Amino acid sequence: MRKITKLLLATTCISGLAAPALAQDNAPDDAATDGASGGSAGSIIVTGSRINRPNATAAAPITSVTNDAIRAQAAVNIEEVLNRIPQIAPDSQQNYQDSDGRQRIKLRNLGFERTLTLIDGKRVGTMNGVDANMIPTSLIKRVDVLTGGASAVYGSDAVAGVVNFVMDDDFEGVQINGNYNFYLHNNKRTLVSDVTSQYGFQQPASGTTADGGRTDISLTFGKKLFDNRFHISGYVNYREAALVPYSSRETSGCQLTESVKDGPLGCTVSTYTPYGYVSPRTGAASGEQYVNNPDGSRTFVPYSDALAANPYDGYSFQRADKRWNAGGFTSFEISDAAELYGSLMWFRDRSTNPYPARVYSPTAYGDGSSPYYVNCNNPLMSASQAQTVCGADAGTSTLAPIELRYRFNNAQPLDDVYLNKGLRTTAGVRGQFAQGWNYDLGGVYARNRQDITWGQPDYDRVNNALNVVSVNGQLQCATGSADGCVPFDAFSANSALNTQALYNYLIEGNFGTSTTINTLYNVVGTVQGDLGTYGIKTPWAEQGVAVAFGAEFREDKLKSYADDVWREQNGGSDSNLSQHAWEGNVELQVPIAEHQRFADLLQFNGAYRLSKYSSNPSVFSTWKAEAIWSPIRDITFRGSINRAQRAPTVVEAYQGSNISYGRATTAYNDICAPTVSYTTDPVTGQQVPVYGAPAASREVCAATGLADNLYGSPTLICPTDIGCTVRHGGYTVDPETAYTKTFGVVLKPSFIPGLTVSVDRFLIDINDSIGYNDFDYFSNGCLQTGSDFFCSMFVRNADGTLSSNPSTNPTTGYIRGGTTNYYKSKSHGWDFQGQYNLGLGNYGSIAFDFAGSLTTLAGGQDSPILAKYNCAGYYGGPCGQLIPKWTHTLRATYTTDNRVFNASFNWRYVGPLTNVSNSGDPALGWSESTERETFYRIGAQNYFDLALTVRVNEQFSLRMSANNIFDKLPPLLPNSYNYGLSRSNTLSARYDSLGRQLAIGATVNF
Repeated sequence: MRKITKLLLATTCISGLAAPALAQDNAPDDAATDGASGGSAGSIIVTGSRINRPNATAAAPITSVTNDAIRAQAAVNIEEVLNRIPQIAPDSQQNYQDSDGRQRIKLRNLGFERTLTLIDGKRVGTMNGVDANMIPTSLIKRVDVLTGGASAVYGSDAVAGVVNFVMDDDFEGVQINGNYNFYLHNNKRTLVSDVTSQYGFQQPASGTTADGGRTDISLTFGKKLFDNRFHISGYVNYREAALVPYSSRETSGCQLTESVKDGPLGCTVSTYTPYGYVSPRTGAASGEQYVNNPDGSRTFVPYSDALAANPYDGYSFQRADKRWNAGGFTSFEISDAAELYGSLMWFRDRSTNPYPARVYSPTAYGDGSSPYYVNCNNPLMSASQAQTVCGADAGTSTLAPIELRYRFNNAQPLDDVYLNKGLRTTAGVRGQFAQGWNYDLGGVYARNRQDITWGQPDYDRVNNALNVVSVNGQLQCATGSADGCVPFDAFSANSALNTQALYNYLIEGNFGTSTTINTLYNVVGTVQGDLGTYGIKTPWAEQGVAVAFGAEFREDKLKSYADDVWREQNGGSDSNLSQHAWEGNVELQVPIAEHQRFADLLQFNGAYRLSKYSSNPSVFSTWKAEAIWSPIRDITFRGSINRAQRAPTVVEAYQGSNISYGRATTAYNDICAPTVSYTTDPVTGQQVPVYGAPAASREVCAATGLADNLYGSPTLICPTDIGCTVRHGGYTVDPETAYTKTFGVVLKPSFIPGLTVSVDRFLIDINDSIGYNDFDYFSNGCLQTGSDFFCSMFVRNADGTLSSNPSTNPTTGYIRGGTTNYYKSKSHGWDFQGQYNLGLGNYGSIAFDFAGSLTTLAGGQDSPILAKYNCAGYYGGPCGQLIPKWTHTLRATYTTDNRVFNASFNWRYVGPLTNVSNSGDPALGWSESTERETFYRIGAQNYFDLALTVRVNEQFSLRMSANNIFDKLPPLLPNSYNYGLSRSNTLSARYDSLGRQLAIGATVNF
């Protein structure tokens, strides 16, 4: 019988990283077989539409990563593979501290919500509930990345493109894949080491260190029965990664800070010191800051940075992680008219972030106004300490108020736990009917659950443990030990009394959990036909007109809730949201001319889709128009334009409307507060603040609701330890409209066999763009314009401050942020791809694969009254972390004639970046006063990888690889936390922060 062609995205099958999509002359079945192998230099059927026509030429650029390339990278999770594709914005959800442990994909730096992720042509799950790491790397045939718009074909949310994981669901036999990799890095002194040593913070030992071991083991099995009409396969995959803390690398001995432009470097410090921080709240010493004398003498010494702690030394470069993936695929061909198919995928992932065991400041509880209390006859206080804390009440049972912070060196770190679980199942029927017609009716059910659990010492228990008495020479809590109370020695540095037992008592029952459940119900029906069967074609074409009709129902649900402990600590409210959509589409493929004197191929493609979302009364329309012209076989011109209206996802709608509270970064200062710099007191040697004029004018500050008499008041300065308060949410989010255009040329010169080159221009323009605008978006906008649109987001307390306790759901004292519509977003640039296969006769062959991306515009316009801005090649300010103008990968793979051995060398290039301070563009926040002389430019970064594969026999193959073989350090800069996500003195996942990675892997077939 004729094979029913499965829905695949278009690509050329290659042995390396990427190649341009082109049709070839292979027969359909042969092409599909080549694609399954993942290593052939031939081609496979390519199509970016619901019309599955053999040998179709793609009208939009497509990049592919093959199974061979994935194995050469020794990738344990799929994010590491995707981070190397130039068109994908780099991310590393397991390799930075403040991620939630899920991997979502974003093309063109346009956000997860505008990139549609598919498995074998069907949605993975809800847009924000996707975890691509559920996909076992050993079972991927290839990853196809369609970087032109695909909204008219796949849905309005495919604005930036589509990433399709094509799985090996036709497997027979038994296969075991194993991979182990680790980092082998040479620690040596850097500028971070020089600064860190001034604070006495612990440094990693110089020399070579091996750490960060990761294991990936998978078992795959499959069988065909009933004359190959029934197929079933399954897999089990286990992964484990070891913790790599910041303290293990010389580049992250502390978080570098620079308080003034081009000033001296320092380290971020914390009052949560193992010496113990004490500040009385009564008597003559009220408000003074002390630490316990490091010599253990139970005396106080004034607090200074020299006695501070490193708040980041236990944070994660690579999080400890354990993951199970399991699933299977099945199909049963009843007849040509009906083939049943289905799949099941399940995963469970648990990752942790360690935080030092600490007793938090009492300002972290309630409204922050209640101090701790210690009894003035506490036997753990010396007479001098009691006099300082209690004054005249020293030696009595009076409870004196106190501000206290303490880091435990004798207790295990406290873990934040991220538990992600998911289930995805598909089922459907497909087949042929009538003459030249196929159908496919299938559905997806996906459910992802995330539980985030973290805790802190209980306020009441800290007070109980501070109220210590001596009974018959034995220390005990004044309240007794019925509840397990253990005395807390807050008045001695590194006290041996502050054990794990004490910390267990303080945190018992005070762990809170927040749960989010994303659920997708999706049913898609497609009917496609070749009208050429009925003679409907042009006089100049060999193929007839092809058409596809589709209908889709999709419902996204989000349920979010938390227990009482979480709500007490973080505020917020539960939510139970849903959104459904009905969609219908039609697609047309019209070959106008084939193999004619004026055109080897001239073709028009078009599609139109209507969408009705339950969250919006309007009907949205999406369309595409494409053209392909090959004047001769060697040259193909192609172009595509897509128009989409995208409604907010259920998560975006939730983020927009749901109200929650948090804190701004401690680096943020109220624009109406005085600017602060520091100088050294010549007498005490202490750092003392020097106040300057506020960043904003009086007129701008009046627009924020500030009384004139408070302008420039030091009382407006955000609390140094916790920052100002931010209220997220409370917005209505409207649809956005996107236009995605691509046009380019593909060259395949017949006089250079094996060479294929493509160049494509892409233009993505989004109006009323939906996005997350944090507090600094509104703060910077207000500072620049004084517009009420921005300045009204300041909601001040009666005293003008922006600080309130988040857990009380305050009505004043915050700056707003959250998911809203802003004005315009744009992403423009060029994509370059190339492939060249050079035969060496009996000596084998060499394959060269190249993929590069030039970004010419990345930015837009945040409001009609603000200037347009372009972040390509810049970082900082409105540009965030990393948008280099140019990135590329070039892989060269040598394979012996008998394919027993191959060696693959890969070059990764990341272009230079300039701080917006030196951009020369006022729209990016530049002025003459912002020009920097230091840390204003990150140079181009080059990384080199080597992979070797030996096929010992048909059953066994061995792989060895080294990524970043020269152990190149990441670029370093201060204030890295100001540029977005947690990074340790650098910026992006595209930089190899952990150094050289070595890997060994093997495949055994039975």
